[in-house]
Amino acid sequence: MTRDHTSHGKWSEAGVPKKGWSCVGIEDLGEPSQLCEMCESVTIRYVHYMEHGQTTESLAVGCVCAEHMEEDYVRPKERERGLRSLAKRRKTWAERSWKRSAKGNDYINTEGYKLTVFPKNAGFGVVVTNRKNGATRSGNKEFASVEEARAGALTALVWAKTHL
Repeated sequence: MTRDHTSHGKWSEAGVPKKGWSCVGIEDLGEPSQLCEMCESVTIRYVHYMEHGQTTESLAVGCVCAEHMEEDYVRPKERERGLRSLAKRRKTWAERSWKRSAKGNDYINTEGYKLTVFPKNAGFGVVVTNRKNGATRSGNKEFASVEEARAGALTALVWAKTHL
């Protein structure tokens, strides 16, 4: 980070901690649309939500500011890389070929998991099964259409990879 960069926004404000922050979440806004709340000079797409023990204020910042606030030049990039990869994957997910089960439900086997779209109340739900250990989890969300449920199945897959 250049000296010019740190002369902007909260970097130049007394009383605002500059180090020792922790990231409590990250979000993809879909396009650069939010101003970094630390430097107040860069429009960001990937938002790192930062918290510090000396302040009750949470800041939504870009990758470069997150690196300096955490004093970690690896993890913020890794978090952002994961979101970039997921965004890229969402574009190709809709093109995947689904099959139809004997019960008439759409399903797909991928990465060791079976994702099934099934009728749920007035819409559709998603259930994910770990094919290795048999663990199954049905999502709480109800989708208006099969297509929306299929798109939501990617989120279920990402969740299952760390929880099932």
